[in-house]
Amino acid sequence: MLVRDIARSVFGRSIPIANAAFGLVATLAACQLNPAAAQDDWGQFRGQMSRGESAAENVPTEWSADESIAWRVPLERSGNGSPAIVGELVLIAGAAGEKAERKTLAAYRVSDGSLVWEQVCDGPVEATHETNPSGGTTPASDGETVVVWHGTAGLFAYRVADGEPLWSRQLGTFEHMWGQGTSPIIVGDRVILSSGPSKQEIFVAAFDLASGETLWRHVEPMDGDGETNTEGKYMGSWSSPVPVEVEGTEIALVSLPTRVVGFEVATGKLKFWCEGTRGPRGDLSYSSPVISGDLCAVTGGYQGPSFAFRLGGSGDITESNRLWRVEQNPQSIGTGVTVDGYLYQSEAGPGIIRCIDLGTGEVKWQQRASKEHWASVILAGGRCYALAQDGTTLVFEPNPERFIEIAENQLGEPSNSTPAPIHGGLIIRTANSLIRIGQ
Repeated sequence: MLVRDIARSVFGRSIPIANAAFGLVATLAACQLNPAAAQDDWGQFRGQMSRGESAAENVPTEWSADESIAWRVPLERSGNGSPAIVGELVLIAGAAGEKAERKTLAAYRVSDGSLVWEQVCDGPVEATHETNPSGGTTPASDGETVVVWHGTAGLFAYRVADGEPLWSRQLGTFEHMWGQGTSPIIVGDRVILSSGPSKQEIFVAAFDLASGETLWRHVEPMDGDGETNTEGKYMGSWSSPVPVEVEGTEIALVSLPTRVVGFEVATGKLKFWCEGTRGPRGDLSYSSPVISGDLCAVTGGYQGPSFAFRLGGSGDITESNRLWRVEQNPQSIGTGVTVDGYLYQSEAGPGIIRCIDLGTGEVKWQQRASKEHWASVILAGGRCYALAQDGTTLVFEPNPERFIEIAENQLGEPSNSTPAPIHGGLIIRTANSLIRIGQ
């Protein structure tokens, strides 16, 4: 659909389309939306604090493909990126065109699913795995500005209310045979980005939210060519940063191919690191770090290691702070949630849900699921939601003693995307649609 046709479908008439200085085409909303981010917004990957926890109330526990569906909007192309919610808008990134040569960011109205605005930019057709179509990132917003990472096409910022372009940065070429998948986060007045897998270089950087100016940048040493390490095994990180306060300092935690690194958000100083993500099949990080009090737990990719360490200290804290490490685990792509020192995590192969004691690494229980999981587990209303690749969502209690199922809901559409909770509802992106569950 052409941009002018999108504008006509939303507002009932054509509106003037302006080309931004950096070559984007925008459709501007005629209505004014409140940009202020509420405490219960889900403004970035895994929520405002990147913990997978939501303050939303009355989130539905039962639905089907035909029941308790408020609206369903068809999407042009599948993507693994998750929805973000800011006020009255649902924001999702994606791709368009015959070969996904255009990158998109769209805003839909929470109440009825109508398209409010869409931004489109041109970008290269990048190599990727068939299970990871272009558009695997989740946008991040503070309520007024939304930032989206399109890999080689660049990092872009827009005004939330109407999609007005604010700034953009082209940061190099990012190539990997499995494609991209990291998401930026916003911490205060800055954007924290882990660049993801690349043959060029692997970096973590902070950008000024207002201007896009680079505030600091760390290039991670790369033992290989970006796709394989020097032993010929796979390498790469698709993990997104997680903010946490450690000893009075705001830290951005990032799981990189061989280690977890903590950067001072204000200065970019490499405060501490813990080795352990390198595994027998390669140097891979898929899921993000999870936090419980002063503990951090990480699981490597491709059936790689899991381990936990105590936050704090400086320099290499592997020997002093690492509590346990398990060399091989089920395939883990999504990120779990923690409740009272226990990690609830859904796995991608085999398709199981596990409860793990963060202090010891002991598996308290595991439950077979309908299929493999790529989505991260979320916690809403005191209940865990785990969405499988076949579209089945298990709702269960976070109980360390045993698995307690509340409901199993079959949506009928496959999904690799993490759900976003709202008051009285749940937003899910599938391979075909954007769906609001709950009346």
